[in-house]
Amino acid sequence: MTALPLVLYPDPRLRLPAPPVTAFDEALRAVAGDLLDTLRSVSALGLTGPHVGAPVRLTVIRTTLDFAPRTYVNPELVWASPETARHREGSVSMPGVDEEVERPARVRVRWHDLDGTAHEAEEEGFAAACLQHEIDQLDGLFWIERLSRLKRERVLKRYAKLRRQ
Repeated sequence: MTALPLVLYPDPRLRLPAPPVTAFDEALRAVAGDLLDTLRSVSALGLTGPHVGAPVRLTVIRTTLDFAPRTYVNPELVWASPETARHREGSVSMPGVDEEVERPARVRVRWHDLDGTAHEAEEEGFAAACLQHEIDQLDGLFWIERLSRLKRERVLKRYAKLRRQ
């Protein structure tokens, strides 16, 4: 497998919904392996197909750098708690900036593994935030869209400054 180059903001591919996986085959396993290698090479907590230019509804997530990554194929939120929590978020596609994002504190997620077996689980805390963040990306919603206009503008200014340096 290979670590792939990252797609950087404001690339329009980051705003496109990723089409669902229909074939659970060796090609899917190869993309998942490349995602995993890329995740490790950039020390990320989560990475989606769109982050590396692969238009596929696939994400690899680990909630800490020590946690073994889990692969989610066609993940979807099926329930979200009314209670919310704030966590710092950022993106490998917008390196160097982060901001607090408010999201539901608990979620129920349905997904398939690489063999096509369906799974469903409830997550809370940081794991729930990570899943929501990556599912948003797969839906074409970049994380800064969850910020207020003022916070989004500040993040964009900080990112532009970093890119100029």
